[in-house]
Order: sequence, then C-alpha cells, then structure tokens
Amino acid sequence: MSDTSFNHAVAGIVERDARFHPRAYFFVRLALDHTVRRLSRPEHGPQRHVTGQELLAGFRELALREFGPLARTVLAEWGLRRTEDVGAIVFNLVGHGVMGRRPEDSAADFAGGYGFDAAFDAPFLPPSRRKTG
Repeated sequence: MSDTSFNHAVAGIVERDARFHPRAYFFVRLALDHTVRRLSRPEHGPQRHVTGQELLAGFRELALREFGPLARTVLAEWGLRRTEDVGAIVFNLVGHGVMGRRPEDSAADFAGGYGFDAAFDAPFLPPSRRKTG
C-alpha cells in the first residue's frame, strides 16, 4: 500500500473514530513492519501473518527504542494507554482494508497483553525499584 493510500485511509478512520491520534496509526504500522523484520518473516506472501501477541511484543520493543523513558507519555498523548487500544487500531485498519486478518483473529487477541506502566516505565527504574517475579 502506498503512503498516500495509507494517509487517506487513516484520515477516513480518524474522521469516524477520533479516539486515537493519526500518529498512533502510523506507529502501529511501523510496529507491524518492525515485527515482521524481527521475526524474519517475508514482507510479502502467505507467511506474512503476525499474531496479536507478536505485534504487541514488537510494538513494545519499537516504542522503547524510539521514545525511551518517554514511551508511555508519547503513547498516551496519542490515545494509547493499554494493549486493547493497539488492537482497536489494528481492527480499525482491518475494517478499512489497510491490514489483513485471518478468520481466527480478533480484538481479544490484544486483551491483557501487558500493563503499560510495567512495559514502558519499569525498564528505566533503578534495579532496587523494579518489581520481580
């Protein structure tokens, strides 16, 4: 999909569902690309499918790399406060024909993936303040 088509799709989605900033959609797309590369899966063809949990892991990894200790703050500015929000964006994109899905995929795949506090704040806490176990 061309960048122009994706931009147009995001504009249409945000017009109907303003919960998330357009940048959140672009970041989820980047996270999907990052995850595909991370999993060494081809970018085209039948093996391109990424599960919700795999995407969440790639999303977290990319957010930490790109935003460091500000990751949770940046994501919250865009309306992303929990893994279910990532799923909502994915399924908005699926509904607009921008992302594909398999019949067994659902928004529930993103439920309870991880808490944003633990995922984005804990890596930057001193070891004595990190929760273990």
